Amino acid sequence: MNRITYNRLVRNKIPQIIEADDKEVVYEILSTDDYMTMLDDKLGEEMMEYQDSKDVEKLADILEVVYSIARLKGVSRSELEEMRQKKAEQKGDFSDKIFLKEVIIKI
Repeated sequence: MNRITYNRLVRNKIPQIIEADDKEVVYEILSTDDYMTMLDDKLGEEMMEYQDSKDVEKLADILEVVYSIARLKGVSRSELEEMRQKKAEQKGDFSDKIFLKEVIIKI
């Protein structure tokens, strides 16, 4: 009998997908504090995967984690989008490709 240890947060349907392949799954339901910690870790993991692969599908994974963190903090997707839009209206977005090199303070 071979065991593969993962110790990582996975999507809700992963245990059923694994069991459908005639494998046994051992998992636990996390406490809210542990869930938040694992979401933070997962966000970093997904960002690194995107940076390594540049695969646009990885951006969807990042969004899923971001939406989960927002939901845990009591913010809906639409509220998060409103926040994003408001910030874009106030400070702009990144579409102009501006790279700030320095600021000179006039005395």
